[in-house]
Amino acid sequence: MTQTDLQTTPLGSLMKQLGGKMVPFAGYEMPVQFEPGVRREHLWTRQSCGLFDVSHMGQARLRGDDPSLALEQLVPGNMQGIPANTQRYTLLLNEDGGIIDDLMVSRPDEDGLMLVVNAAAKEKDYARISSGLAGLAILEPLEDRALIAVQGPKTAEIFAKFMPAACDMVFMQCGHFSLFGHDVIASRSGYTGEDGFEISLPAAHAEEIVHKILDDDRVQPIGLGARDSLRLEVGLCLSGHDFTESQTPIGAGLAWAVPKIRRKQANFPGAAKVLQELEASPSERRVGICPLGKAPAREGTEIAFAGEIIGRVTSGGFGPTFGGPISMGYVRSDLAKTGTELDLMIRGKAHPARVTAMPFVQQNYYRGIGV
Repeated sequence: MTQTDLQTTPLGSLMKQLGGKMVPFAGYEMPVQFEPGVRREHLWTRQSCGLFDVSHMGQARLRGDDPSLALEQLVPGNMQGIPANTQRYTLLLNEDGGIIDDLMVSRPDEDGLMLVVNAAAKEKDYARISSGLAGLAILEPLEDRALIAVQGPKTAEIFAKFMPAACDMVFMQCGHFSLFGHDVIASRSGYTGEDGFEISLPAAHAEEIVHKILDDDRVQPIGLGARDSLRLEVGLCLSGHDFTESQTPIGAGLAWAVPKIRRKQANFPGAAKVLQELEASPSERRVGICPLGKAPAREGTEIAFAGEIIGRVTSGGFGPTFGGPISMGYVRSDLAKTGTELDLMIRGKAHPARVTAMPFVQQNYYRGIGV
């Protein structure tokens, strides 16, 4: 795909004006970093407030007589149990229980459900949902909306003057709010491990809104490079990398996304395999890995034990807050215990490493005062 074939987001021009270094990502032209660079952008988000353009992700409405019940035919989450003004993380599965994608499902109003899916899997997700729920629900992509994430410990303090009602929410709540006179849909959630909001904006007014947010000098635009290192530090998966259709929720370390009520019902795609792995363990598991030296292990690095290749790294790099190299990947289930010593095969040489509990850095979601 050439640069001219890439799609642009409603905020693409603004990101360029702000100095974003634009690169191809999931078929879009996106800012990988700005003038400060990935490390400084990462640390700024951990210390203040970073603004990310994530409009490349897919936003859609699912409407029908009972869209929650319908969606449960494709995901292992308890969609009927989502209260008003809340959202849940879930997984879109194939018929063998393999993970097609992860997504957020919310109920910000009475107009069905709102879905947010990953950009790289957007068309595949839409096709799976539309065909799988034909006659039960209608999926309507929201092409006229932009999406931003504002993340960091100062976010609520900043948005107390922009969107005060939203600051009453706790982690994984959502709703409609007024932001600079425009109706937006916001959730208190994000992909960095920090407190913050993800905000769906009318595309026609996205630049105007973002300009006003960035007028506060505590907010800086942040690129995809820092978004990746931030999510890695808090142990969050990157779709298509840290899981593919080869993994079930169990091997991917996402068993918590299959609640007890759905395990009992056992009526989601691949339920027999998923439930069998819950009982007997999958052949491999996703784990955190800390190299014991300074060399980072990137995606694709082979993992060895006693000279035998027993897995591979799916995400890896330097953790600026952690202060050293970190990785996650898949290893044989019998070697997935925290503390197991392994080798990372970097440029043909074995480098010692250790299986480590995730997250590598504490998650700081806002769950309420005293929680």
